[in-house]
Amino acid sequence: MPSEKGAEVGRRIGVGLMYGLWKPRVLGAWRVPATGPVILAVNHSHVIDGPMVMGVAPRPTHFLIKKEAFIGPLDPFLLGIGQVKVDRDTTDRTAITQALGVLADGGVLGIFPEGTRGEGDFAALRAGLAYFAVRGGAPIVPVAVLGSSDRPGRLTKGLPALRSRVDVVFGDPFEAGDGSGRRTRKALDEATERIQKQLTAHLENARRLTGR
Repeated sequence: MPSEKGAEVGRRIGVGLMYGLWKPRVLGAWRVPATGPVILAVNHSHVIDGPMVMGVAPRPTHFLIKKEAFIGPLDPFLLGIGQVKVDRDTTDRTAITQALGVLADGGVLGIFPEGTRGEGDFAALRAGLAYFAVRGGAPIVPVAVLGSSDRPGRLTKGLPALRSRVDVVFGDPFEAGDGSGRRTRKALDEATERIQKQLTAHLENARRLTGR
């Protein structure tokens, strides 16, 4: 299972890197519940979004990360800092078990609900977020990372300018389910719609708040 101690090491590394290279401005971190299971749902437009959230989140975070990122020395490193390797081409039961284990242990699971880097606007959500939230009994905290890319969705590997400001805005936690505990396909589809509305509204508020 992913190690929380490892994730704490990852958080400290993230703090050093993110604050050393850029100027993170963190808003609303107090909204993340101090204890118990929680899911951070993060928009994704740049490769630094995950490390940025790991570094500024108030609790160590285990991100679901595509297996393609686990190459060479990054494989043992990412596993060592408590991250979860996911095969997106199949139903990765090992990753699902590990992710649910993180929540069962009262940990923090980080998810990019859009599935991959894109516009970073939560326009296309996958059902996985709803599944983990309902099955794991975890509230969702929306997280907007703004300023990591001057052109959202670009496929180039350019990084934000050194010492530039990157805003990370945490929203209010909310429950994905309808209170019935149902985990049917219909219930998860309905939960995904509710989640999308909440995440989109948070992103709009974050943009107004930061002027991004």
